[in-house]
Amino acid sequence: MALIGATPGRRRVRPARDRRGFGRREHPLRIPIHRDGWPYIALAALLNAGLFWLAAWWGLALLPVTLWVVAFFRDPQRVPPPGDRLLICPADGRLLKPVAAVPPEELGLGGAERLRLSVFMNVFNVHVNRIPCNGTVMRLAYRPGAFFNASFDKASVRNERQSIRLRPDWAVAGTPENGAADVVLVQIAGLIARRIGCELKEGQRVWRGKRFGIIRFGSRVDIYLPDGARPLAKEGQNVRAGETVLAEFPSS
Repeated sequence: MALIGATPGRRRVRPARDRRGFGRREHPLRIPIHRDGWPYIALAALLNAGLFWLAAWWGLALLPVTLWVVAFFRDPQRVPPPGDRLLICPADGRLLKPVAAVPPEELGLGGAERLRLSVFMNVFNVHVNRIPCNGTVMRLAYRPGAFFNASFDKASVRNERQSIRLRPDWAVAGTPENGAADVVLVQIAGLIARRIGCELKEGQRVWRGKRFGIIRFGSRVDIYLPDGARPLAKEGQNVRAGETVLAEFPSS
């Protein structure tokens, strides 16, 4: 018996389903969560449920905090723009005033100043950090420190930090041993942040836009540009990790 509205001679194709019986297409309201966030979300949810059990209004009072914890650990997909010689932003947030500064001494790059771009992340920004360019991790260095407000300039020097020295692919051939062509990333803990997560290893190959760490809860990421880089982002600009172009390198 023919189906009403069916095209003669053709079989109706049903959407593909996974083993649970649901369609494979991702639901538009799904919120990707970073794996480090699940213990915090579970704790907040259990505490919220306990307060609801004790008194509904207590649970309602804490509900915005629970929702904020979920939102804090969101990990949306990002697509880097095309261009092999572009330097992509490593963090979401607001770009602070660019300054000339010396990279962290623990990376062994000497005392020459470079242009430093700093991204301040408030507690409502996405805090997953991403690689700015294709390359190789040359050196990692962790240093404990204070927890000043990450928007202050002194936070780059005095706060707890994880420093990363990255050699871009375009700089591999003929790169001087002093690391003048290397890009420097620094994850910096802020006033509220008490933990820096970095998943990189020395000698590791990395690709721009890929996740490499997270900072909890409100922090900053500095990026020191090598000579020849032309900054494109402006002070006060709202930037997005893995998408916003910070600088470009001219072809040699």
